[in-house]
Amino acid sequence: METILTEINLPPSAKSILNVLMEQKILRFDEIMSLTGLSKRSLLYAIKVLREKGLVEVEVCMSDTRRRFYCLKSSKTWKTK
Repeated sequence: METILTEINLPPSAKSILNVLMEQKILRFDEIMSLTGLSKRSLLYAIKVLREKGLVEVEVCMSDTRRRFYCLKSSKTWKTK
């Protein structure tokens, strides 16, 4: 997986989120913020970049649709360019 990540041009904030998600598998927004130390604005931008690259997917909590969970997509679906 590390070789795939080096082929993808990502900002440092996005790489930080990927590292956390590789360890934890699935997290809420506030959990990612506390684990990475990123500001809300940086986190929103990095998640946008990761979603556009097809690296992260967002799941909606069915019991509270305001809550979102973030997790890595399968490496087979990642866009390397």
